[in-house]
Amino acid sequence: MAITILMPALSPTMEEGKLAKWLVKEGDAVKSGDILAEIETDKATMEFEAVDEGRIGKIIVPEGTEGVKVNAPIATLLDEGEDAAPDIPSAMASIKDAVTAETKKPEAPKPAAAPAEPKGERVFASPLARRIAEQKGIDIASLAGSGPRGRIVKADVESAKAALAPKKVEAPSAQPSAQAAPSVAGIHPLPDARAFFKPEDYDEIPHDSMRKAIARRLTSSKTLIPHFYLTVDCRIDNLLSTRARLNEAAAKGAYKLSVNDFVVKASALALMRVPEVNASWTETAILRHKHADVGVAVALDFGLITPIVFRAEEKGLAAISNEVKSLAERARAKKLKPSEFEGGGFAVSNLGMFGIKQFTGVINPPHAAILAVGAGESRAVVRDGKVEAATMMTVTLSCDHRVIDGATGARFLDAFKQFVEEPAAMLL
Repeated sequence: MAITILMPALSPTMEEGKLAKWLVKEGDAVKSGDILAEIETDKATMEFEAVDEGRIGKIIVPEGTEGVKVNAPIATLLDEGEDAAPDIPSAMASIKDAVTAETKKPEAPKPAAAPAEPKGERVFASPLARRIAEQKGIDIASLAGSGPRGRIVKADVESAKAALAPKKVEAPSAQPSAQAAPSVAGIHPLPDARAFFKPEDYDEIPHDSMRKAIARRLTSSKTLIPHFYLTVDCRIDNLLSTRARLNEAAAKGAYKLSVNDFVVKASALALMRVPEVNASWTETAILRHKHADVGVAVALDFGLITPIVFRAEEKGLAAISNEVKSLAERARAKKLKPSEFEGGGFAVSNLGMFGIKQFTGVINPPHAAILAVGAGESRAVVRDGKVEAATMMTVTLSCDHRVIDGATGARFLDAFKQFVEEPAAMLL
């Protein structure tokens, strides 16, 4: 009897993926552990292994198909000696149709329909005017058009008074749209930007899976997590001189330390000193993590990803440096495993190399905080009553107020500052 091969869930948060490439064809014999296909999620491309052995009977979802839902049928596997049917059985055909419809690439959004018009009476209006009228809740049939032959145009709708907006009774929908905004009291979906521009004045760049994931996740974060921010200046002259000495003493190619490597190590040690920050929120409890698993934000041409340096408190600067470089290279090639970028308890985002002096980061759950690191720059500071030049670096901690209180965040930054300003303290 044929076995149905389903779209795998390659990470705990995966809901759909792209079947990037089939590595087998119909009729091929496979055994457990053989690579069947490459599956592309929003942030990585992973290999999908066979669980059972047999022969590929029918490939239901062709390679290149996007938006394939987890657990949707993608192929069939025949037992040894079982003949492949010339066509998919009727039951499987219906499944294939459902998958095809479900994974069909979505079309560009159509203009919103105008409000219902009285039967037998046609209203002449431009599509843009209808869309704006719908957004403003104006009955377009009640307007007088100033366009050719009385056609209602954009200016007519924009100049309409609020009194023309009828009271509408919305029919309850059976299910909320997959694209609907988060269901939070007082928050309404934003208008489609197309309503404000002429089609010839812009180019549409369709969202890829990573951009959709970033938008969905960080919109939820800023909407549902109560952020607050703490900022401190760190003097990094000692750090820079220590870095220079260590890099000069390194064997050829052994390592090349960056300021960010010191920041990751200092963050990890500060998390162990102030464990209240090294935590995650759940609806029933706060999870206090036993190790400092620090995510490092990596900018990609197609988005952003935060691979994790696990147990960073136990690793030396050279190990952290080499690991971050390896993670970043594989991230850019979309070769990271989900276990390498999902989870963690804290994150570091460094825009100092771009000359950014100060910024705030958006918390990426399940983290309860993210440290935004600015550029080191020479500033005038007062020390022992005298003005002198010093290299200063501004960092800002974004905190989840459900987990971290202001004083707790301040204690973390104080510990971080001590480690950064005196790197030798990291050895204690």
